[in-house]
Amino acid sequence: MPDDKPDKPFDYGKTKENGQHERYPTMDKENKEFVRPVRQTYFHDRCRTNTSMGVKIAETYAKNPKYYGSTFCVACGGHFPVGENGEFVWVDDPGTGKPTEEKVGT
Repeated sequence: MPDDKPDKPFDYGKTKENGQHERYPTMDKENKEFVRPVRQTYFHDRCRTNTSMGVKIAETYAKNPKYYGSTFCVACGGHFPVGENGEFVWVDDPGTGKPTEEKVGT
């Protein structure tokens, strides 16, 4: 699977008080097929907290799971690695909040 990462530097804007950026790059304008389910909630192994993301970012992960190198944790207030050696796993059913074993970014 190709790494369809942004081909030019992205302006994330200012960092908010909670640690998030104002903007994140997405693939929302690209007509790519989803290769993974669209999931909006993930679990941080380090602090044992769920974080949810917006639909455009979730769809970008579903189109290209390796697009991002890190993601935000709402409890820790920072960005941490995703992928095989990452710190996050997907939550399949946000109603139960139970994490899967599938790493975010794989």
